[in-house]
Amino acid sequence: MTATLLILFICSYLAFSISAICGGGAGLMLIPILGQLLPVSSVPAALSIGTFTSSGSRLILFRKNICWPIVKYFVPAALPAVWLGAWLLKFVNPVYLEIAMGLFLVSNLTFLFQKKKELNKTEHPSNFVLGLIGFSAGFLSGLTGAVGLLFNRFYLRYGLTKEEIIATRAANEIILHLVKIVLYFLFGLISMKVIYIGVVVAFSAVLSSWSMKWILPKLSETSFKKIGYYAMTLSGFVMLSQSSSDLLAANDGNLATNSKNKGIETKLKWQDSHFALEFTYNEGFEFEQLIPITDLTNEQQKIVYSKRQSADEIVIEAVYVIGSKSYEAYFFKNNQLIQKIDFK
Repeated sequence: MTATLLILFICSYLAFSISAICGGGAGLMLIPILGQLLPVSSVPAALSIGTFTSSGSRLILFRKNICWPIVKYFVPAALPAVWLGAWLLKFVNPVYLEIAMGLFLVSNLTFLFQKKKELNKTEHPSNFVLGLIGFSAGFLSGLTGAVGLLFNRFYLRYGLTKEEIIATRAANEIILHLVKIVLYFLFGLISMKVIYIGVVVAFSAVLSSWSMKWILPKLSETSFKKIGYYAMTLSGFVMLSQSSSDLLAANDGNLATNSKNKGIETKLKWQDSHFALEFTYNEGFEFEQLIPITDLTNEQQKIVYSKRQSADEIVIEAVYVIGSKSYEAYFFKNNQLIQKIDFK
């Protein structure tokens, strides 16, 4: 266990160091790692212990750079939303939300190819929109434990300096993290294991904040933004990979891709359902789904049974291509394929 905690400490230190440079997102980077050590519902609690400590240390270091006009609309809207998100955590599987968050983060890929002038464009949303952003951040933060990178685009497009982004984000989030910790405790989501893992993350966060104090001034504003968008995109891919694996495992699912004659085939098993997406160079894309023979019409069933011969098992696939639908019947005997027919 000591080796595991050491690895967690190193990963947390790196994540919070990257977070300090790009303006946030350590929590989202650590979700896949903590997901290997804790139940899904306990990950947000452990994250909140670390991110609360990180926000506190950054607030001390960069307190002179806080943009208070953002804070005064962001925090009041976010606080009640934190309670709602933390309460729903007892009933909602956050894996589905993580997939959506991953897709949103990956969408930042386009910003990596923007020129310096486009990258430095500023957007100042109205006070009402600031409140909506605060409410969304509070809700998602309560439900997942960390959403720093999700709202990184808002901070980067607002026209703040890198120091102002770090300071303002810390001011916005420190109270949220404290409220979340209290709520997680009241909802019975904090155990001793959550506490000592959270403390390891917290210690690495403080150390990272102090070391980044001397690195941040060496970065240009454009480089700072580029790193932020890179971090968002990379975290999106990592989150999609991790959450998709968790979702497949929870639903007895399996995803496999195989090469075949003149093309490739991807098969998805989901609970009791089977799907396949097939691409061949001469026929294009085909979507296939296993169906019971009872889904066929009486005439189609007669066609299948007339070809049965000595088969002891029949498997039916519905085949969809653009503009048409057909069927395939596979006949097996002693688990060996003896015949295949196509029909409509």
